[in-house]
Amino acid sequence: MITTDFFTPVVDDPYDYGAIAAANSLSDVYAMGGVPVLALNVACLPASLPIDLTQSIIRGAAEKAKEAGVVVAGGHSVVDDEPKFGLVVIGFVEQERMLTKGGANAGDHLFLTKPLGIGVSTTALKRDLASQEDVQEITDWMKQLNEPAAHVAHDLRLRSATDITGFGLLGHASEMAAASGVGFDFNFNQVPFVSCARKFADAFSFPGGSINNKLYFSERVLFDPQLSEIDQLLLFDSQTSGGLLLSVPPEKLGEFHSRAETLQVAVWEIGKADSKPGLRVHL
Repeated sequence: MITTDFFTPVVDDPYDYGAIAAANSLSDVYAMGGVPVLALNVACLPASLPIDLTQSIIRGAAEKAKEAGVVVAGGHSVVDDEPKFGLVVIGFVEQERMLTKGGANAGDHLFLTKPLGIGVSTTALKRDLASQEDVQEITDWMKQLNEPAAHVAHDLRLRSATDITGFGLLGHASEMAAASGVGFDFNFNQVPFVSCARKFADAFSFPGGSINNKLYFSERVLFDPQLSEIDQLLLFDSQTSGGLLLSVPPEKLGEFHSRAETLQVAVWEIGKADSKPGLRVHL
């Protein structure tokens, strides 16, 4: 499998930006149950960018790739007034172990492996609303590889997963449910968020992508009438280097929790799959 992703800076620190870009690019391979092995840098950087900042971006990505056991074999760069950076990633997966969006079944339990609220928080950072503690929290989550979560899925021979990125939880979940021919029921109170997400949501610091997600996907979602517009937007919030949404059959729940604890994977059960099409969010 071959995948690529790159984007403009989401944090100020160049090393962290490179590491986040790498973790995000590798995530697509993990979301399909694969093992990434080789990567190429994709760098679009201003000619005026100081060389030490360029080096920090590339070093951050290289060290994150090394953590994943991935060789960065080169890449390509162009001059661009607005910086962009990411990776092309090549990985391998056994066909019978592949995770797809279409493998969920009615009765499966739905688990998320990273909290939401990254988009609204990184936008707050751009608006100088975020404290150093806020920045550190969201940076730590974005830099975290999805490798351990994918390892759990591989060990249990799970069949269905997706990573939560630009389309937000409900956008990606909508695609997964439709591909599987099932519906998803989510409990809003069980969905994890980074600790600063609510205050930035109340300040309406959402990126444009989150609002576009709601406009596009909301017709597929039935919300509890008690959920506010802000609550709904948080579920559509665009994520950078988000976690995996895993569909776990009920007979594998015990083993799933045990394996996740052993590998120190954070997991939150946020809903279930059923036979009724569409998405439903309740309290």
